[in-house]
Amino acid sequence: MSSTLFRLRQANTVRRGTTRAGRGTAWARRLGIAAVVAYCLAPFYWMVVSSLRRPADQFSNAPLPAPVSLDNYSAAFDARNGFGRALVNSLVVAGVTTAVTLVVAIFAGYALARLQFRGKTLILTLIIAASMFPPIILVVPLLELFADAGWINTYQAMIVPSMSFALPLAVWNLTAFFRQMPAELEKAAQVDGCTPAQAFRKVVLPLAAPGVFTTAILVFICAWNEFLIAVSVVNDRHMMTANVIVSLFTGQYKYDQPFGTQMAAGVVVTLPLVVAVLFFQRRIVDGLTAGGLK
Repeated sequence: MSSTLFRLRQANTVRRGTTRAGRGTAWARRLGIAAVVAYCLAPFYWMVVSSLRRPADQFSNAPLPAPVSLDNYSAAFDARNGFGRALVNSLVVAGVTTAVTLVVAIFAGYALARLQFRGKTLILTLIIAASMFPPIILVVPLLELFADAGWINTYQAMIVPSMSFALPLAVWNLTAFFRQMPAELEKAAQVDGCTPAQAFRKVVLPLAAPGVFTTAILVFICAWNEFLIAVSVVNDRHMMTANVIVSLFTGQYKYDQPFGTQMAAGVVVTLPLVVAVLFFQRRIVDGLTAGGLK
């Protein structure tokens, strides 16, 4: 009897120790996640705080603005800055780039995933290799090409290069996604009377929505944040994107740096991306993890 009680007490002690260790591990994970989140969001938090200070307090190091002021936002949207028009330009460039890139990448990714032909691996390798060229080495050739074509100060001068940078990522992403989808889906649809095009449109494409949506978010962010090409091929303020206009903000005097106004404009430019990622985070995670397991 005593040996049985001893064993039960020993088992309870081990169980308590395991539970405490599990709780300690859980708290360590939570603290680690909190530290990573704080590290990533600290710059955005400071940008928001700085944008809400009065212009006279823009060099303050206080953790909260006191008092809260919207003067910087009013200055950012001043008609002389052209920031509102620049936001529209950024939306047009990023939206068209995302739409056209998705259409091309969906068909290219599906073809590379399903069709068997010579050189398919080489094509995928070249697609990834194309994304490794830094944009800075392409600026001069693009300037010469667009100047000869009369594309300077046009939307297409910003959309076409953005597509060339976003397409490799989109094609590679969607190719990997379509490969994980069983080919029996199309065969079953064709047995039921669908043509290959109908099987793709009615069966494959709806099931591929998570991957397409994730790719669309990534391409939109890439196109929205693009700066080097936009600042190189456009010199008309009415055609500049938001990122370029923010870099041209001037203060009350020639050498006055409007930090508060730039912070306010930075919040306006960044906030749509943050809201989109937070709002669609479940879809993004589903798209990134879809196809991981068959």
